Amino acid sequence: MRAIIINSYGPPEVLQEAIVADPRQGPNKLLIEVKAAGVNPIDWKIRKGKFKLITGRRFPKILGTDIAGIVKETGKNITAFKSGDEVMAMVNIMTGQGGYTELVTTEEKYICKKPANLTYIEAAAVPGSAMTALQVLQRKAHLQQNQQILINGASGGVGTYAVQIAKILGGRVTGICSRRNRDMVVSLGAENVIDYTGEDFTRQNRAYDVIFDAVGNLDFAKSRQVLTAGGMFITIVPDVKKIFFSLLTAFLPGKKCRFVSVMPKRDDLLWLKQKIEEERIRVVLDRTYPLESAKEAHEYMEKGHARGKVVLTI
Repeated sequence: MRAIIINSYGPPEVLQEAIVADPRQGPNKLLIEVKAAGVNPIDWKIRKGKFKLITGRRFPKILGTDIAGIVKETGKNITAFKSGDEVMAMVNIMTGQGGYTELVTTEEKYICKKPANLTYIEAAAVPGSAMTALQVLQRKAHLQQNQQILINGASGGVGTYAVQIAKILGGRVTGICSRRNRDMVVSLGAENVIDYTGEDFTRQNRAYDVIFDAVGNLDFAKSRQVLTAGGMFITIVPDVKKIFFSLLTAFLPGKKCRFVSVMPKRDDLLWLKQKIEEERIRVVLDRTYPLESAKEAHEYMEKGHARGKVVLTI
């Protein structure tokens, strides 16, 4: 099968098109014909070697956590899906057998049927980013009706979902983004928008019950100034300082620092599918690239200015 592989860690140039063996299915997995694959920050961070202690040095590796496609075969222990089902899914990228390819295998917990109102390209933009936003807001922050939430990176891949999910959960949303993305973020449900190029959210007369840093460039010590007494700062891009504050605040009353790593849950995918089909969540697509242009997609993503999601077509 055709795939984009890496034979070493490094810059976008290490991404190469190749012919590789079809994946082995097994009794507890589904074989999926991939129609589109989402491009996420975790992909280029793995490519650069930022997680090499986890991903190891066995090559070649195939990147890509999110896919949409058609079930080709099911293992003997699979009961919820059949050949021909249109699905969206996450792939365990840490194994090196990701979604930048024509065929993938994955487990039932990583997969659900594709929302009827989405194309394959749109569906490939959902699983990892939308599930991250949902788990941050619903499972970690326990966002409540009328709570004030600040979302940093509100126009990005995770942020666009976070704005919409926060609104569904009843939150009062303030988004941080550039001026050019203001109208789009408002259209997703934000009541207020802060332009990070000219405004400092810590100097405004507003306090937040939740600050969700979907970019990873906010400082907890500074951000806590505008958290309410029992407020929570959550990041999906932890660093040494945030890990320290997370451990410290775990044992102290008051303001908390937390980080979240997405855990595949089929129930969460089904929740998202329902909200998408009810048209309460929409997919924001920035641009698409053909599979063979994965290098260009990574170069664009690393600039950090994607407006919504980037997807590879296969």
